[in-house]
Amino acid sequence: MSFLIRNALLITANARDDIYQGDLRIEGNRIEEIGKVSGSADRALDATGLWVFPGFVQTHVHLCQTLFRGLADDLELLDWLQRRIWPLEAAHDEKSLYWSARLGIAELLKGGTTTVLSMETVRHTEEVFRAVEEAGIRAAAGKCIMDMGDAPAPLQEEGARAIEESLLLMKYWDGKSDGRIRYAFAPRFALSCSREVMEEVGRTAKASRTLIHTHSSENRKEVELVRQQTGYANVEYFHNMGLTTPNLFLAHCIWLNDREISILKETATRVTHCPGSNLKLASGIADITRYIKEGLKLSLGADGAACNNNLDMFQEMRLAALLQKTLHGPTALSAREVFRLATIEGARALHSENEIGSLEKGKRADLVVFDPRSASVWPHHDVYATLVYAGRPQNVKAVFVDGVLLVSDGKLAKHDEREILCKSAEALKQLLPRAEKWGFR
Repeated sequence: MSFLIRNALLITANARDDIYQGDLRIEGNRIEEIGKVSGSADRALDATGLWVFPGFVQTHVHLCQTLFRGLADDLELLDWLQRRIWPLEAAHDEKSLYWSARLGIAELLKGGTTTVLSMETVRHTEEVFRAVEEAGIRAAAGKCIMDMGDAPAPLQEEGARAIEESLLLMKYWDGKSDGRIRYAFAPRFALSCSREVMEEVGRTAKASRTLIHTHSSENRKEVELVRQQTGYANVEYFHNMGLTTPNLFLAHCIWLNDREISILKETATRVTHCPGSNLKLASGIADITRYIKEGLKLSLGADGAACNNNLDMFQEMRLAALLQKTLHGPTALSAREVFRLATIEGARALHSENEIGSLEKGKRADLVVFDPRSASVWPHHDVYATLVYAGRPQNVKAVFVDGVLLVSDGKLAKHDEREILCKSAEALKQLLPRAEKWGFR
């Protein structure tokens, strides 16, 4: 199947940040030509007046939490986990987890996100992979590992068993759908994982060259508790266990000391900035401007719908830029820089920059068609400023992943959104009584 997009403004995010008027031909799952394209295709779109850019790459989400939107508001991190999120996750069954993932993926695709790194809950993770496979998004995901702490019983698991199940999931799902699906080990955070299981995750991930996805330094109380229990700050603890490598993703990293910043730079450990959830949970503001100057490897994520209430990368870009201007002045973190964090730098973090993250010949056809002809973004003078400060999911006209048209005219092209909404509502109705059993209040 071939698809020809004609007369678009192409915002490439390549090494030169080229922007030009032209055409783009998709053949199969790749960009076959870009620029001035001759000939025809199986399908065509006249994109006169429209913009095309690479799909957003979010490197920290929780598809398992989409059903919990609006059920965990106005709490700080540890209360949010203990009183709401852990009881809700403990109540998940196969059906609720599947529809939570499908709902989250629908929102992500309609907002221009084509790739995610997602941490799931302890049980039924195969249902998330099934949702990813069917919905067509590109994703790396993994089952949450929790072998200590005071979470409800369904979230507690003996470490060896958790790693064994992770390996079974990885064996079955990693590389499926022509590499569109990948596995990532997901120990929740230092307070819910023993040192033994963390070290085993590190050894296993190193042997298999697999990503590790966890949380770090999100909340001051969390940082204090980690130091009390381990004698280290978060990043220092991960480093002491040998986990800090380019395959480790640390979400948040708000409260870092100078030594931790040096460790992250020296080891090229990945840091995911999640400004929306950091603000909503009152966790703090990460000094991204400093991190960039220090040479840290950064990307963006919306976190989950339970702590952010949306999965909107346009909002995360806007917040990321505005917060740094508050800290460092109006020239800090330009719109172009933050757009690159949301596209090619996210791809680079996932070691996929040769496949996705920019519009270039030979790369996977993961791209967004954006319509700037609306009152909320008109007039426009600089494309980056328009996308970052004014762009909205409502401006997304079409989305391709691996050359497949998944959003057309702003609607899901292959799946029934009404069914997703109805099925997810039904699953949530059945889940809530189970959550009360595990302490949801």
